[in-house]
Order: sequence, then structure tokens, then C-alpha cells
Amino acid sequence: MADQGVDSYGTYGEGGGYNGCGYQADYPPQEEDAASDVTEGHDEEDQMYEGEYQGIPHPDEVKAAHRAARAKARAAGNAVSELEELSQQYEDIMEDCGHGKFQWTLFVVLGLALMADGVECFVVAFVLPSAEKDLCLSNAEKGMLGLIVFLSMMVGAFVWGGLADKVGRRRCLIEALAINCVFGFLSSFAQGYGFFLFFRLLSGIGIGGTVPIVYSYFSEFLQMDKRGEHLSWLCMFWMIGAIYASFTAWCIIPRYGWGFTMGTEFQFHSWRVFVLAAACPAIASLVGLTFMPESPRFLLENAKHDEAWMILKQVHDTNWRAKGQPEKVFTVTHIKAPKTAEDEFIEIQSPTGTAVQRWAVRSLTLCKLVLRNMTSLLSAELRFATLFMAIIWFCMAFSYYGLSVWFPDMIKHFQFEEYESKVKVFHKERVENFHFNFSLENQIHKEGEYIHDKFISIEMKSVKFEDSLFEDCRFEDIKSTDTVFENCTIHSTVFYNTDLWEERFINCWMENTTFVHNKHGCHLDTEEENDVLIYLVSFLGSLAVLPGNIISALFMDKIGRMKIIGGSMLISAGCSFFLFLGFSQSAIIALQCLFCGVSVAAWNGIEVVTVELYPASKRATAFGVLNALCKLAAVLGSSIFASFVGITEVIPILLSFTALVCGGLVALRLPDTREKILL
Repeated sequence: MADQGVDSYGTYGEGGGYNGCGYQADYPPQEEDAASDVTEGHDEEDQMYEGEYQGIPHPDEVKAAHRAARAKARAAGNAVSELEELSQQYEDIMEDCGHGKFQWTLFVVLGLALMADGVECFVVAFVLPSAEKDLCLSNAEKGMLGLIVFLSMMVGAFVWGGLADKVGRRRCLIEALAINCVFGFLSSFAQGYGFFLFFRLLSGIGIGGTVPIVYSYFSEFLQMDKRGEHLSWLCMFWMIGAIYASFTAWCIIPRYGWGFTMGTEFQFHSWRVFVLAAACPAIASLVGLTFMPESPRFLLENAKHDEAWMILKQVHDTNWRAKGQPEKVFTVTHIKAPKTAEDEFIEIQSPTGTAVQRWAVRSLTLCKLVLRNMTSLLSAELRFATLFMAIIWFCMAFSYYGLSVWFPDMIKHFQFEEYESKVKVFHKERVENFHFNFSLENQIHKEGEYIHDKFISIEMKSVKFEDSLFEDCRFEDIKSTDTVFENCTIHSTVFYNTDLWEERFINCWMENTTFVHNKHGCHLDTEEENDVLIYLVSFLGSLAVLPGNIISALFMDKIGRMKIIGGSMLISAGCSFFLFLGFSQSAIIALQCLFCGVSVAAWNGIEVVTVELYPASKRATAFGVLNALCKLAAVLGSSIFASFVGITEVIPILLSFTALVCGGLVALRLPDTREKILL
């Protein structure tokens, strides 16, 4: 069906025009009294461009020169393909539309969606210290909850990226954000681990589609000379999302009183309030998208000429009215656009059969088209671009997410070592008829004897009794954390209203011992478990990204994408080697900030060049596949790096260094896409 004719492009409108783009030679005639208020009493011939005396060419002259060069290339005949001709026409139209109010409005709306993705990456990490007590989570369940975030986002990126090229950028983004909002909201009310895991899984699948769609969507409203800089500015919203998540978690989660309970079955603690607050950026973006149009480039690729023309006219009129020039007229009369056989296949099949059959045929056809589009990423034209980008995405994500987990885990490890070094050891103590009415913390009691003693209304944290004897003792209203009894003998002792369960007694011998009103379920340690350091470290790491974001945005079009990516990855590799120089909490925090600040420039370049290497019909699909690979690398990196915490620092450092150097060297082999028109 692909060989139906030499010219596979349909034409919208009639008549000739400038370089085949369908530009009217002059503005439509106006009546004498129809002049705009803005131009009344103003003679255009008297205007003088302020840079004329300095020999600086007018921006319109520069655009005209670029357009003339593209027209000359089109005049070369077979030297320019039909897809390139459409791309050049579209670039001419976007230059006439200008960059203004419309793009900045879309920038904010899509930025909020990207911000929601940044928040999603931190939600589970921030709520886990509280949720593990509230939901009675084991270590395996905590690991699965952390893992499910990236796995669900991987699936979401893969699915939504493919659908966005066939169904539409705006529609898929709205549906993805809606899924994220609904299930994120439901997860805050889930009282059991199973439901919470399920809702976070679906929430992650929804938010996973934002990154591939947002960049593809926004890039198709940008002209070539604005693309690199403004896509880089858009990347800043992910950093804002991370800062927002850190700040709101810091403000909300430690306030344990911010919640309510309904009996013993329903509890709504402060961490659940944070989960609700985390959905705010997605909700705001979802509302904004209802006022935004579909990408006209996507519509042209799918032969929807009328809709594309109306949206381009809307962009043009919005921008020029905001600039105080409402008299400028959108002069495009026709646009060449591809006529795809795939659309005809769906159109022929959909009217037949029942509603269910039509839905099944459309869904099956859509799946086939999406899969075919994915396999085309390995075609002869795109094979090397896909391979190079896959290596760069994987290496960057493996190191970045691996170290992002390793940094806070190392800080916790240092805290634990410091805490453990202050442990108090009591050996062969004998205590008789004593009332313990003070808390016990970070203590080890060996071969002690406790006769007729009372432990009433106290807290026991990190306390261990080894080879000790308890005779006729009473434990009442005990709240414990990391407290165990090992190889102890316990006679005629009562445990009343405590949380000392069977697993707290290891190889102990008990005789005439009673447990009354033992506490069931989990409790939340309101002060100890909510260590603000985890929020502070994340906040500082996110804030350190700001200089790198600004520098990369300003120099993206001056230096070039490949130098930004390669240079940043190689510098990040050098930063990882500084980890050998010192190991302390302050050093780790400083190196994390340095690493994040440098690596963000590489991320910005990777996302910009991914948009530019692929044609419009495959752009979101390619971005989705590569972003899914990124999430897979994040899972592997975080799992591998975390396994070496407390064992050795050499392997994580060498792994990150090797991956960053490999990715940086490959990035230097990428083509320069600064002057490339989006296909």
C-alpha cells in the first residue's frame, strides 16, 4: 500500500503560493475605514530598524535568507524528499507565526505536566518511612513499593509514547494525566498494602507518558532558532517538581497531627496529605490542557488539513495580537501533507459490524500500527541514531539514578555508624526491685539479672538484652523500636499492653510468662522515623540543578547538543571520582549537589537531541522507547548501587565512572542538529 504513487502528498487549498507554501502575495484588501487602531496615524515608510545604522541585519531579513536557501534547495528537484518539503514548509509557517504568547502559555501548561513527573519520582521515597509503619510493611514490601514506581513509569512511557504518534499528543497527555490524578488520589486513602501498591502502579503508568509527549508536543510549536533554548528551559520544570516534592514533604509529613482517624480501621495521617498535595501539578496541567489545541504537525501527518490550518492561524493571531500588531494576516492558503494508507485502513474497517466489533477492530489496528512504528526505529535510516541514543540514555540513567539512591543511603549508613559508635554496653549488672520510668536507648545489656523490676510507660529504642535473666518482672505500656531479647531466661513475668511480639524474643526460654493486651498492628514513631535530613538532601540536590539548567539553556544553540551532552557526562564522570577523596555526611551532600548540577546539562541535551533526530510520525514513539529504557536503567542502577552500601564504595564509583565515560564518548559522535529542521 506504500507504493500507490509517486506523490503521496495531498494538497490543502488551491492556487500557487510562495515556494509551494501557499502564501498570499498581498494582504486581503481592506476598506479605508477598516484600519486597525494600532496603525492609525502611523506611516510604516517612516520606520527605521534601530540596528540599521550598526549594520545589523533585521531579523526578518535573516528569516528571509533562511527561507530563500530552503527554496533554493527545493528548486533542486529530487535533492529534497517530500517529507523534507513538508518540514520546510512547516518551518516557514512557524517563522511567520512567531514566538510569543501562545508558546509561553503552552510552555507553562506542559511544564506543569513535567513537574508532575518530577514529583512522582520522589513521592514513594518520601512517604516510605511513615507508610512502612502505617501499613505494616516488611523489607520485601518496601523494596517492591520503591521498584514499582520506575517499572510503572517504564510501561507508561512505552505505551503512551507509541499512542501519541497515532492518536494525538494532546489527547494522550490528557488521558495519561487523568489516570495519574485519579489513582494518585485513591492511593492516599488506601488502607492496605495491596491497594496502595495497585493504585501507585496505575498512577505511575499514567505519569510515565508525560516526558515523551511533552517534549514532542512542545517542539512542534517551535521554530528552529528557538528550539534548543526553549526545550532546555522546559527541562527546568522537572527540577521545580523535585523541589516542590521535597519542600511539601518537609512541611507536611513531620506534622503527624495533620490527619484524622475513624475507629481503628480507617486512618489518614500526614503522609497521606502529602500524597494528595503531590497531585496538584498534574491537576493544574490537566486543566490547562483543556484550553490548548492539538499539535498541527501531528494533524498534518494524519491528513487533517482543516484542523491544522485553523490551529496555525490561532497561533499566528494570538502571538501578533499580543505583540500589538493585530493587523498582520495569516497568509497561508494551502499546505502539502502526507496521505497515509493506515488512515484509510481504519476508515474502511470501522463502520462495519457492531459497536464492540468496531472497537475491537480499531484497537487491534491501532496496536499493529504502534508496534510497526516501534520496529521502524531499527530501519536503515534510523538504526544508528536509535543505537547511539539508547547507549547514551542507558548510561546516563544508570549512573544518575544509581548515585541518586547511593548518596542518601550512604548518608544513612554514616548516621548509623555514628549512632552505633555511641552504644552503651552493660555487663553482668544486677538490678533488684527497681522501677524503670525513663527511656532506654542505644544500649546492650549482657548477662544481666533483673529481679522484681518494673518497666512502666517507657520507650525502648535500639536496646538488646543478651543472655539475661528476668525474674518476676512487669513490662507495661512499652513502645519499642529495634529492641530484642536474645538467649534470655524469663520467669513469672507479665507483658501488659506492649508491642513486644514473639519475633522480638530470639532463642529465649519462658516459664509462667503472660502476655496481656498485646498491641497489634503498626505504630508511627512521630519524632524518630521522620528524619528531616532525607528532605533536606533531596531539596539541596534539586536546587543545585538550577545553575546547570540555566547554563545549558543559554549555550544549547551556541555550543551544540553533542558537546553539551558529551562534555557534561565526562565532567560528571570526573565528579564521581571525587568520592574517593573523603567520606562524611557533609562531603557526600556537597558531591551530590555538584554531580546533579553538572549532569542536568547532559539530560537537557539528551532530551533536545532525541526530539530532533526523529521524524514527526515517530518522534513520540522513539522518545517513549528510549525513556522506557531509561527507567529500566534506573531500576538496575539503584538496585546494584544500593546493594554495595556499607560493603564497599569502590564498585559504585567505578560503575558510574565507566558508564558516564562510555555515554559521553558516544554522544560526541552524534550529528549536529542545531540547524536541522524537524522532519
